[in-house]
Amino acid sequence: MFDEARWAEVPTVVDNLLKLSSLAPGGRILDICCGVGRHSVELASRGYRVTGIDLTRAYLDAAKETAGAVLGDGAAAFPEFLREDARRFVRPGSYNLCINLFTSFGYFATREEDILLLKNSAKNLLPGGCLVIETVSKETAARDFISDEEFERAGWQVRTEYEVVGDWEGELNRWILRKGSILIDRSFVLRLYSGFEMKNALKEAGFASVDIYGGLDGRPYDDKADSLVAVARI
Repeated sequence: MFDEARWAEVPTVVDNLLKLSSLAPGGRILDICCGVGRHSVELASRGYRVTGIDLTRAYLDAAKETAGAVLGDGAAAFPEFLREDARRFVRPGSYNLCINLFTSFGYFATREEDILLLKNSAKNLLPGGCLVIETVSKETAARDFISDEEFERAGWQVRTEYEVVGDWEGELNRWILRKGSILIDRSFVLRLYSGFEMKNALKEAGFASVDIYGGLDGRPYDDKADSLVAVARI
């Protein structure tokens, strides 16, 4: 559920991503939890060879529709969209860059499953490749915590409610969406990592070096950080 502002920011997000990762033109990219394909389609439009994986069929259908509208159905750079589980998807040595953006990490039931996603990412990378993760962290979640908020997005009236899980191990999110007679009520837990914990998790998964930033623009990870961005290289 993305409004026009979220779509409009994609070119800048991709500009920053490419600069941060130092990816050469024409490289191969795996978009993990690609959702509706915002970043996959933009990257493909710039000549990168993109595979997007997600478990939600409706997201993948929307991604294919967007790619067709933007790129044309016969485009040579049309992304490959697959319904796959990131805990199981392995194509050893196939990609120059793996990405997991917009807080799409930390929703599995256990930390071990998170580590499995990271290990698979390391396996999927070519020598010299890197993984870029962008997510909410313990530090940013605690600093910006609110118990609830209400807003409108893409024609939906939205109410969100938040609770701290354990000793800041995670955050319980409840989203209540209304549009006319339609009501959607969903709850989920986001496992939170500090910058230090994320770096250790990536090294545990086999990455040789990890740099932590406070945004995709490469700003420092300090008290003014927008998010936690990890750039991990094999």
